Amino acid sequence: MGIQLGVLAKQFGLGRLINPEKLRGKIIVVDALVTIYQMLATIRGPDGYFLVDSKGRITSHLVGIFNRECRLMSLGIRSIYVFDGPPLEIKLRVLQRRREEKEKFYGQFLEAVKKGDVDRAIKLGKRAMFVTDELINQTKKLLSLLGIPVVQAPHDAEAQAAYIVKEGNAYAITTRDWDALVYGSPRIIMHWKIIHDPYLPAKLYILDEFLEKLRLTREQLIDLAILLGTDFNPGGFKGIGPKTAYKLIRMYRSLDNLLKHGRIKWIWDVEPDEIRQLFLNPPVTDKYEIEFGTPDEEGIIEFLVEEHDFSPRRVKNRLKEALRGLHRVGKQADLMKFF
Repeated sequence: MGIQLGVLAKQFGLGRLINPEKLRGKIIVVDALVTIYQMLATIRGPDGYFLVDSKGRITSHLVGIFNRECRLMSLGIRSIYVFDGPPLEIKLRVLQRRREEKEKFYGQFLEAVKKGDVDRAIKLGKRAMFVTDELINQTKKLLSLLGIPVVQAPHDAEAQAAYIVKEGNAYAITTRDWDALVYGSPRIIMHWKIIHDPYLPAKLYILDEFLEKLRLTREQLIDLAILLGTDFNPGGFKGIGPKTAYKLIRMYRSLDNLLKHGRIKWIWDVEPDEIRQLFLNPPVTDKYEIEFGTPDEEGIIEFLVEEHDFSPRRVKNRLKEALRGLHRVGKQADLMKFF
């Protein structure tokens, strides 16, 4: 979605630098699809194409998620991955338009790879990525072998992730977008670059602090997000950026008042309150299980090394780091400490 709240966060001095070392013993929630896209965008071969195994199957996502989760476990941090369910009807148009754009860029991306234009291939590849069922199933298999719980959302993964944090089953959501905060997650962690060495500090944002500093209610934060544009009203309002949107909400107190006084014109088929309710009361489920396991070393070697041609030495070294980290916070019998 990419709601543009970063400008306001910087303006009001929001966000605390937090070293991953300080999150030992915490559980974080991950939007699986966003993470797969992130790995496809950043992990490439020397020709600018995705990493592949000897059979031509894409492995960039497996490389990235395996390294990331082993690093987290080495720090005593555990993850829960949430996968999207079928999209809500009012989001289908947006997804269709995005797919059409990806198809257009994918052809240009392959052409750049063939021509050896690596810089252009990398740039275009970020806009031309498709996450297939095969990639999702591979990711789920890897997570299962790593002992990482998977939750299936009814619809939007970040709405479900926010619910998990609100229920106290996890500490925060790691994300690249602000919509998790708008969905009501008490805490989000952004700029999470855990695979770098040395570890780079991330930023922790707390919803209550955000609302207090901006002097907004939760409903007003949602109205601010709608002004800037969401997946349900893409693009927002022409000429209204974050600072202007904030001033308008502070002055008029609500989106409805802005419409009533003619300051903005609503152009979408969906009603404003329907969008507002999707953020306030999104469709989520409480029927999920969070059970952590110890990485299955033999299964991981078979899956990554034997099936997908990973380096056995690197895989084994990463697993050793992960297991050492888990032993520091307790063996399997003590994993409930994470709650």
